[in-house]
Amino acid sequence: MFGAYYRLRPHPRMPQIYLYREPVDFRKSFRGLAAIVEQELGHNPFEGALYAFTNRRRDKIKLLYWEENGFVLYYKSLAEEKFHWPGGEEELVSLTGQQINWLLDGYNLGAMKGHRKLHYEATF
Repeated sequence: MFGAYYRLRPHPRMPQIYLYREPVDFRKSFRGLAAIVEQELGHNPFEGALYAFTNRRRDKIKLLYWEENGFVLYYKSLAEEKFHWPGGEEELVSLTGQQINWLLDGYNLGAMKGHRKLHYEATF
């Protein structure tokens, strides 16, 4: 009913967004991801920043965010494509709200080229 007009997405003006460059085990829940934020990155996961994680195949993404009284965990699994995870040496990359939404849309942030749109009639 809502189609492309309604999406659960980070706000484009969200002030603190971090992309964790290394792939993580996607069996991790919000607790395991929050532990990465705290223990490996030295950040406080309860301060309201959004953290983006991907799996080894780069076809899934999890976003972790503390929202006043609990964690929000956003999960997206691509049907056919892969996320274009930015390369580089740093363990953590800072993104804008617009950039994280472009990443979720399938854009390569370096080339600004997105995934092709898929249309299915059934799951099987």
